[in-house]
Amino acid sequence: MTKPILITGSGVVSAIGCGKAQTLDALLNNRTGVGPLVYLKTEHKEFPVGEVKMSDDEMRKLMNISDNAIATRTALMGMIALDEALKEAKITAEMIPNIGFISGTTVGGMDMSEQFYLDYVNNENHKEYIAVHDCGSCSEMTAEHFGKFAFVTTLSTACSSAANAIILGANMIRNGEADIVVVGGSECITKFHLNGFNSLMILDTQWCRPFDATRAGLNLGEGAAYLVLESEESAKKRGVKAQAILSGYGNACDAFHQTASSPDGEGAFRAMKEALKLADIQPDRIDYINAHGTGTPNNDLSESYAVKRLFGENVPPMSSTKQFTGHTTSASGSIEAVFCILALQNGFLPVNLNWSQPMDDGIVPVHQSVKKELKHVLCNAFGFGGNDSSLLISNTSTSSVTDLHVSEFPEPVEGPLYVLSAKQISVQQPLSEDWMSQPIVYQESFNRSIDPSYKDYISPIEARRMGKILKRAIATSKEAIKASGLETVDAIITGTGYGCIENTEFFLNALSKDGEQMLSPTYFMQSTHNTISSLVAIQTKNHGYNVTYAHKSISFDSALQDAVLQMRLGKINSALVGGHDEMTPTFYNILKKGGMMGHDDEMCGEAAVSVVLGTKSDDYLCKLVNFKMLHKPTMDKLKTVATEFKADFIMTGISGNNKSDEAYLAETKELFGNAKLLKYKHLFGESFTASGLGFYVAAQCLKSGKIPAHLFANPNDITDDKPSNILIFNHSDSNNYSLTLLEA
Repeated sequence: MTKPILITGSGVVSAIGCGKAQTLDALLNNRTGVGPLVYLKTEHKEFPVGEVKMSDDEMRKLMNISDNAIATRTALMGMIALDEALKEAKITAEMIPNIGFISGTTVGGMDMSEQFYLDYVNNENHKEYIAVHDCGSCSEMTAEHFGKFAFVTTLSTACSSAANAIILGANMIRNGEADIVVVGGSECITKFHLNGFNSLMILDTQWCRPFDATRAGLNLGEGAAYLVLESEESAKKRGVKAQAILSGYGNACDAFHQTASSPDGEGAFRAMKEALKLADIQPDRIDYINAHGTGTPNNDLSESYAVKRLFGENVPPMSSTKQFTGHTTSASGSIEAVFCILALQNGFLPVNLNWSQPMDDGIVPVHQSVKKELKHVLCNAFGFGGNDSSLLISNTSTSSVTDLHVSEFPEPVEGPLYVLSAKQISVQQPLSEDWMSQPIVYQESFNRSIDPSYKDYISPIEARRMGKILKRAIATSKEAIKASGLETVDAIITGTGYGCIENTEFFLNALSKDGEQMLSPTYFMQSTHNTISSLVAIQTKNHGYNVTYAHKSISFDSALQDAVLQMRLGKINSALVGGHDEMTPTFYNILKKGGMMGHDDEMCGEAAVSVVLGTKSDDYLCKLVNFKMLHKPTMDKLKTVATEFKADFIMTGISGNNKSDEAYLAETKELFGNAKLLKYKHLFGESFTASGLGFYVAAQCLKSGKIPAHLFANPNDITDDKPSNILIFNHSDSNNYSLTLLEA
């Protein structure tokens, strides 16, 4: 029997309170936190929102952060929630280096970028905030307030981000990769996504009314919540009790539309069904469903159909709690998971506020206060692109939970995994390996990818409104799946450091120069990071597991880790792993101004890599035999890990940035002695997901049995010897490391 995952601590901040005590009081007394805008400076005063009732300065003071320290609102809220969770779980500073931290966010540091965008473009003012635009920076800012966690990464799947962070943490514990992982998400309200949702015409000027016949849209909210997940053995050893049990979870893709849910709720149905299956719990044992319930006409009807498909005539009590907090987008999965824990502990059903009229073919939600003993509850979180996740949380009143039955994972997969295919579109010849014999050599410091004809992959009508990064992702994905010999894959997992930056730039530019009226919904729809994964799923009609990682230069590596983890657990047999980033001239100059690009002889490029991994195959490029990620390790820790990664050739991230290159050379010398060093960024350029290109290059070299001379870092190392293995050694500013060992 698979052992359960305990929740030994939790913390929350939202519009209804700072901490669980205030939150519980608001839930029990049906007190909403949604009201007029106070802190966000916007023209749109007509929309009620769920703001956290503190200014940034007040949050700084609460967390003892100096006025000079850079901190985004997303990170500040994250710190408040994380502080409560760690204290509840009795996590000390000494324990932090052995604990993982996984966070979900989509806006990242957009609250700063939207204020200073014109400064970024036109002058030197506020350029220090450029480095905190991306999602990963906010996660690291939150984590580093408490110490050096063993592992840090960020999921960005819009409104299911925090729920997917919880799923990853649980899988890490189940696979024995961690005893304790802190998971959740944080998201602040910004003008960017307030106006984005407004451009989609799904904001309500009144209090939102989920599952009501008169529902007209959602109210935005903000907040953060984190859960401490822990193995039973660890909790017993530390003498801590469980608040609740994470007994099941599921993620699936609706594969229907970029923003709308399918009429039959296919993705939601699959996610809930998977959560029940993992927990080995029949539908009639669910006592309550915390619905995603946004209050939009489309979502509520689709979710109603999904629930009816799963539960038939016996739908359990169900309600949405977004009328209390507003829709907290990326943080909603963990915030509402905390609400579920409070309901389990205190025996009550949260009320679906503002409901009065039943909708046609919909669910009649809990609309009066009810006290009820709860044993098992579902918590739903659905994101743009049909990224649907469901958590099954169970009650426990003691520290012993061995009597709770949790179903077995399939038989774990041991031994090597197989790289079935790998395709790229970059500054080299697209969808081709011609670079191995005839590389294109660039003199310019900034170069855009060479695009193939997309007519074989995307219809002209679709392509006309599609950003470049999306076309590249779809083309490389379709080619990789075709080359793998598979009809489809079990999972689509994407890494992207900046996401769809071109459309983000278009929207920011219009917002900054033209104001908050008449903004394009297309730019907003295509600005979210998980647009890439969702469009690939829609194009390939894939309903499987679907997530996106957005954590700096380990974005691709994080996606790879998830794929490897789930294969080892036996949950999937194949995965499409992508690394996709684009760059515009304007954003390149912004990053250069912020000191993040354009160093010395460094070339900036664009990355579009799609790799198919499988658990077995007779025809493959190479084998993946070992993989490891680390966050801010000591050199002693790196040396210990390096002993597991013996290789003759080391694929480094040498890029022409003298400072970074010196660090690479010093570390590789100390860790791997006289192993021959390889490089690839001089051909493909630097980008946040360049490590995906490194993976692709190494795989092609192992398949061909030859390493081209122009890949050797030292001309004296050039050899015609057939490589038996290549280690891809990636680091990001000596903070985040990954080691990937490929074998011929």
